[in-house]
Amino acid sequence: MFTQTWATSPRKYGMVVDRDVKITMPDGTVLDGDVYRPDAPGRFPVILGISPYNKDLQSAPMMPVGFDPIRGYMETGEPGYFVRRGYVHAHFNVRGSGNSTGYFQFTGPVEIEDSVRVVEWLAEQPWSDGNVGMFGVSYFAKTAKAVAAAEPPALKAIFAPWAGDDTYRNVWYHGGILSARFLTHWRYSGYKIRYRSLVREHIGDEQFEQALIDLRNDPELMAVPEFVQALDSPDTGPNALMLDIVLSKLDNRWWRERDDSKTSTVPAYLGACWGNYAMHLPGAFHAYERWAGPKKLLIGPGVYLDRPLYQLQGEAVRWFDHWLKGNDTGMLEEPPIRCFLPPDGEWRELASWPPPEAKWMPFLLHRDGLLSEREHWPHEGFSSFNDSPYEHGQLEFTTPPLVEPTEILGPIVLTLFLSTTDVEALLYAALLLVDESGAELELTRGWLRASQREESEASTPWEPVFTHRRREPLEPDEIYELRIPIVATGRRVLAGQRLRLRVRASDIEPAVNALEALGRNHLSRPRAARITIHHKAEHPSRLDLPVTKGNIIGTFFSGGDIRTVTLRKGEIT
Repeated sequence: MFTQTWATSPRKYGMVVDRDVKITMPDGTVLDGDVYRPDAPGRFPVILGISPYNKDLQSAPMMPVGFDPIRGYMETGEPGYFVRRGYVHAHFNVRGSGNSTGYFQFTGPVEIEDSVRVVEWLAEQPWSDGNVGMFGVSYFAKTAKAVAAAEPPALKAIFAPWAGDDTYRNVWYHGGILSARFLTHWRYSGYKIRYRSLVREHIGDEQFEQALIDLRNDPELMAVPEFVQALDSPDTGPNALMLDIVLSKLDNRWWRERDDSKTSTVPAYLGACWGNYAMHLPGAFHAYERWAGPKKLLIGPGVYLDRPLYQLQGEAVRWFDHWLKGNDTGMLEEPPIRCFLPPDGEWRELASWPPPEAKWMPFLLHRDGLLSEREHWPHEGFSSFNDSPYEHGQLEFTTPPLVEPTEILGPIVLTLFLSTTDVEALLYAALLLVDESGAELELTRGWLRASQREESEASTPWEPVFTHRRREPLEPDEIYELRIPIVATGRRVLAGQRLRLRVRASDIEPAVNALEALGRNHLSRPRAARITIHHKAEHPSRLDLPVTKGNIIGTFFSGGDIRTVTLRKGEIT
């Protein structure tokens, strides 16, 4: 890659591979990996990817396909791209996975300490010039951010987009609701995983056995067959890891030990895509906002990345050339944030997040399914739906057709004044785009377990944050004000299109693609309930949308249609 003023490292080396390289940790655990090097003498900077996934398949000679769960773990890049441009590329398995010894730690502190030692070891090798970077998405990127927070001197930069961040909130327990289907699938993603319960080690055998009894008495969990089977054999295969996650239903010690929502001075390239709102998108924004070192943020089209991963390696070489080789590739002269905006495909460049020009405009929920800026009419009342194992109702609120093309860019807040006949409510809110033919496109989602509604001091008007430290049951039929964060989105809504809010108490509706599926099939309530959303002057349920362009006049009930005009009673033209 080159311009008139700069060029990235040229493609000029062949490649040699050192298979099954061993690194011994201080406690005797041995990590296994492969090292891909330029076929030339000299010292080179090193790029590391480390994970519990099959290292041999990360660089398998296969044609990439669109993201799907089967190949989802092939995400540390093509070694040949880096090596031919003068980098060493190392793939290692964390302890307890692959041919590494020990027990899997699931990004716990021991695993991060191991990864720091791998960085140090790579910096000391005779083919290394002492400068190390980390590359990869998802688990690789999450680990890179945690290693960067330890500030190892040899780590000069990370390229870590599509990374989980505060994984209790943004991956495993959306709004405090367990992502059951994703968990039951992901438990098989690791390669030759060996795991023993860390929760058992923390609380002891007696408390652990009582905790398993409590799980068996939880009707939400017992409605999931995989959890029932795991409780019958809690130490078999991946069951121990899955049950540790299920046991950690609040933001407790387990999650704090795996907290990657720390800052670092190590230069970081972060990012995600609009379609990955159920996993990596929130973490991209949160990490960028708190990161103390030089940083970039890229939010791409909502299609994730192909597998095996190869995209963005050119961008990564630009980044690593600057920080690991001292080659000025002009990167720091460009805006720090770039966001792809459908449907036109324009890239918006921003100086900060959320966009400084964003105006959160309230769209009130009205009777008859209307979503509008207009104030409530007197005595509008409420709307209700039923939810049970046999009937999953929903409510929808839709704007009139837009007259002005309107750009939405930023985090969204849904405020509901809600009551239920149950002591709990699991709430799923989806924002959809409706075109002129009536076809729907899901833009983003939000979630909340109503008993975990306590907000923390980190909340802002545009993004509620919950403590998730306890559950406070609801009083049946009492009205509660609930603020539900809906993951940020970016979209240019065209004239004639509408926006629709859908609220449910279960999320078993079919997904149209693999990314939508990541945000589906959480837990559901096992008992029947009637759930009511109140929308009137005293209880102004509303959706606050971040408008960055357009909607200056606002929506029109008429949709802007003035072809029919009443002149006087009985006379129409």
